[in-house]
Amino acid sequence: MVHSIYSNKDIFLRELISNASDALDKLRLESMRDKDLDVDTSDLHITIDVDTEARTLTVRDNGIGMTRDDVVELIGTIAKSGTAELLRKLKESKETTQDFIGQFGVGFYSTFMVATKVELVTRRAGEAEGTRWASEGEGTYVIETIEDAPQGTAVTVHLKPEDKDDHLFDYTADWKIREIVKKYSDFIAHPIRLSGADEPLNSMKALWARPRSEVEPAEYNEFYKHISHDWTDPLETIHMKGEGVFEYEALLFIPARAPFDLHMRDGKRGVQLYVKRVFIMDDCEALMPSYLRFIKGVVDAHDLSLNISREILQHDRQIQVVRRRLVKKVLSTIKDLQANDAEKYKTVWTEFGRAIKEGFLEDSENQDALLGVLSVASTNDPAELTTLAQYVERMKDGQKDIYYVTGESRSMIENSPHLEAFRAKGYEVLILTDPVDEVWVERVTEFDGKPLQSIAKGQVDLGSPEEAESAKEEFADFLPWITAALADEVKEVRLSSRLTTSPACVVGDEHDMTPTLEKMYRAMGQEVPHTKRILELNPGHPLVKGLREAHAANAENPALTETAELLHGMALLAEGGDLKDPAKFTRLLADRLTAAL
Repeated sequence: MVHSIYSNKDIFLRELISNASDALDKLRLESMRDKDLDVDTSDLHITIDVDTEARTLTVRDNGIGMTRDDVVELIGTIAKSGTAELLRKLKESKETTQDFIGQFGVGFYSTFMVATKVELVTRRAGEAEGTRWASEGEGTYVIETIEDAPQGTAVTVHLKPEDKDDHLFDYTADWKIREIVKKYSDFIAHPIRLSGADEPLNSMKALWARPRSEVEPAEYNEFYKHISHDWTDPLETIHMKGEGVFEYEALLFIPARAPFDLHMRDGKRGVQLYVKRVFIMDDCEALMPSYLRFIKGVVDAHDLSLNISREILQHDRQIQVVRRRLVKKVLSTIKDLQANDAEKYKTVWTEFGRAIKEGFLEDSENQDALLGVLSVASTNDPAELTTLAQYVERMKDGQKDIYYVTGESRSMIENSPHLEAFRAKGYEVLILTDPVDEVWVERVTEFDGKPLQSIAKGQVDLGSPEEAESAKEEFADFLPWITAALADEVKEVRLSSRLTTSPACVVGDEHDMTPTLEKMYRAMGQEVPHTKRILELNPGHPLVKGLREAHAANAENPALTETAELLHGMALLAEGGDLKDPAKFTRLLADRLTAAL
């Protein structure tokens, strides 16, 4: 399994050092929160010990440590469930194997690329007893309680023989250890010491505190991998500094791909918060809104209290100022990519567009910026998305509205009768198929002074006034009758100018909830009243003309009501809607077909 995730075996040391660094950060934070915790945080460090004769490498920290239960839960997960079982789940998932790094703690298991056996000795700060864990990577492990474990965690890797053809190096060699630490872990904030050496192996310089001109792209990439547990380089790096009344530094990253939990309710979100280079918390939600939950990075605030809590952060005025600046910078960066790097922007929107559109529901302050980076499908091109600005540039002379339609899929929308007249007259229509689209279009009323208009709601006037007036006179007696005949199903029947080939379609009033939105609310357990819709008829269609003429000849014919019900049912099916009584519709249709033979 590990070989299917990692190709570079050097990564195992990076992962062990990152875990140790996290443990040191957590101890410092816990010592501030729990004044009764008797721990020494004056010399938090990571030590690498090697035994060339025994061919072992040990990474040791004096951090928070783990209890026996922690070890079973965090380290024993894969062995406990069985490697084969995990691989089966990974293969069945639609996500790639790499998306599960972090969820299953795979970083620790990267050691088995280079090890015949791995031993872990740990003791949680404040606990009397320690725990020893060992495994040969065959799906099982042994665990025992021990009395004399030092505080923190030590991981001992029993190394496989060197095999250069398999890129398996001698990881007891001093030069190799230094090379790996310099390449991957130079930015770690705690000293990394090699036994027998006088100076730390790493510079310990906070990457975000250094001028951008002094940081190599490779350093940014490795830092991103350290904090995100992602195996790919970030798509874009945002390095910013806030000065003035409230000073802070921020180093943010836009990933190249969405995490597996992006759309999960309990998925992680937020960036790391530091105060004066001291780690405070992971996933600081107060600094980044939910719709930008894919952003990774670090914010180092200079003027906050070290013991600040999540609850205080939610209401801290300075944090809110920083949050606003971070959001504006992220959105402006995406906008710059849209203008200057089409491929990167396309990746951002493909991976995160659905989440970004949630911003219309929660961030009215940045609505214009969000509209500026929005890309959606349209009838203009079957493959390429369009921005609203591009849509406006293509609007026909005299066109006042930006037309859109929502639905479950593009193919269903393109076959919808709602599009007929718009397609015939050359009007471009935005095609919105994400579930969130149903909601945000209700909140956003215009772009660049042009109203957003659903082609499936309200009145649409695409015909000539003369034709409309003539049809209105012809159907003056018919429309009240069919409205009454379908009163249980529709609120009104009227003539349509949006149809060219279909006999009828169903539409909503200007401010009605769409059927899809009704379904979404009911799926979430919310009871919403059923909204009656409007049936629009194509006055030029032979079926509609024939029904009007039949009504004029014999208004009492009971078969006319059944034909009207069939007409309504056909309109529902044409837009992908649900019939109230499918069995009745099928029976009526069978009777009509039989009579026609």
